[in-house]
Amino acid sequence: MKHLLILLIVCSGIFPATFILGREVQSHGLLFEQWLRETFFGGYQPGSHTQKWDIPATANLDHGRLPVNPKAAKHGSMVGLGDALRQFEIDESFLLIVGFWEQTTPTEKRWTNIQTVTVTPEIWRKLWSPVTFEDLKKLDSVIRDKSLSLEEARKRAQSIKMKSPFTNAVIQVNPKLDSSQRRLQCSLRFSDFFLHLAPKASSQRQPIPQVFGVSVPATFESAPRKLGPD
Repeated sequence: MKHLLILLIVCSGIFPATFILGREVQSHGLLFEQWLRETFFGGYQPGSHTQKWDIPATANLDHGRLPVNPKAAKHGSMVGLGDALRQFEIDESFLLIVGFWEQTTPTEKRWTNIQTVTVTPEIWRKLWSPVTFEDLKKLDSVIRDKSLSLEEARKRAQSIKMKSPFTNAVIQVNPKLDSSQRRLQCSLRFSDFFLHLAPKASSQRQPIPQVFGVSVPATFESAPRKLGPD
């Protein structure tokens, strides 16, 4: 089913047809990331979906020679950042390129706002404070404890999440527990992204969203995401 979805995206002809099959990403995020690679980073393709950076600094020759982290999010919704433990350990500056979109028809999404920000280790650490790596490991261990039922692990994880230090941090932790996964991810609220990472930018819809002065293709075919149990 996943391969069929990607095949349909390729056949739409809106973006280049070089894709990595089997990656657990939604079609709109995949299209955005692929467009960025083809347009600005020499068509770079990752060797593994578990590598540290989606686009390493060695592929970014013209825009600061920093690693790049592309993200796509619904306009007004949180920006998913990925695995919490891996994100916490970031200790170098990087480019965060976020494309916000809205569903305009049952089969089409439109880009509404694109932001490219440089995140330094100092800024990143402030977003996590006062959470420590040990705090994250303790929460992660509860989530992954197979001696606990999904219901019990979910209940305990939510209880921990709703207390200090997690409630005092800007970055939000998101326990993901269902029949196929037990993971601890993290995210930034839409308002916090603009407040802390793009304070001079407007969160309103842009007439022509751009990255490095280049307009992003306006629309692409993509049905609304169907969420399973969380």
